[in-house]
Amino acid sequence: MKRIVLGLLAATAMVLPAFAADVQPAILYDLGGKFDKSFNEAAFHGAEKFKTETGVAYVEFEVSNASQREQALRRFAEDGRNPIVMAGFAWEDALKTVAAEYPDLNFAIIDDAVDLPNVRSLVFKENEGSYLVGIMAAMASKSKKVSFIGGMDIPLIRKFECGYVGGAKSAGATDVIQNMTGDTPAAWNDPAKGGEIAKTQIDQGSDVVYAAAGGTGVGVLQAAADAGKLGIGVDSNQNGLQPGKVLTSMLKRVDVAVYNAFMDGKNGTFKGGLQNLGLKEGGVDYAMDDNNKALVTDEMKAAVEKAKADIIAGTIKVHDYTADNACPY
Repeated sequence: MKRIVLGLLAATAMVLPAFAADVQPAILYDLGGKFDKSFNEAAFHGAEKFKTETGVAYVEFEVSNASQREQALRRFAEDGRNPIVMAGFAWEDALKTVAAEYPDLNFAIIDDAVDLPNVRSLVFKENEGSYLVGIMAAMASKSKKVSFIGGMDIPLIRKFECGYVGGAKSAGATDVIQNMTGDTPAAWNDPAKGGEIAKTQIDQGSDVVYAAAGGTGVGVLQAAADAGKLGIGVDSNQNGLQPGKVLTSMLKRVDVAVYNAFMDGKNGTFKGGLQNLGLKEGGVDYAMDDNNKALVTDEMKAAVEKAKADIIAGTIKVHDYTADNACPY
């Protein structure tokens, strides 16, 4: 009997490490690269936090063109990577194909929804966070003219735009100038063009410029700072890119979404389904730190915190944008 028990214990000892080895996370970034100072970089920081806390390594891939998506995702699935997180809506088609073929693996996609039981779909209420920074923009503006620069002209970016317009107008902005960088994926990584658009908006009277444009936004913030105006960052905390010249950043907690997906995979608690993350869920917010504290007055803080509480309570409804329902502000 003792030999049998010892044999079972030995077998168990062999199984446990093998089970732990099954947790082999992977992340695939979108165009623009993981060091875009914005969306992709937020995802990277979430993965890094997981690795630091757990000691579990992850693998990653930076896509450089659309044709690589399915091939890269399939390679990670064939290697048994689990969970696999994709940053960006453009992974949707590849995910639908590959996730269906690997039902025993867990996948997560950020900024789109895929209806498969082994897929976690993570979308955000960008309009809510953008409403808050819109209030701050209008209150900081001397001209009462502020502006918005989006990346690729798609409904997702129109959500940022719509919330920003609503918040700015609610706080006294008389005009919100709006431009998109382009209608192809190249719009995410064109800081020179972003800077040119920002200069044009500033010439039209804008003195606070909000960029929701991935790596393109770096050029927007630079142009605003060079002109002695204020910029507003997005996704990651970009206050430090131009210290004292970035009013705030609209935080989209892509880092938390990646971290939670990896951690749930490690803990065996990963579940598929749709998660829609706004202010109430901690999915969006605005950034405060030493780089912008001198720019944000107590009056500004009080106004934005009241709006935040009202949005969470449902007293303020921040309008969304869809292809069928243009922004009503």
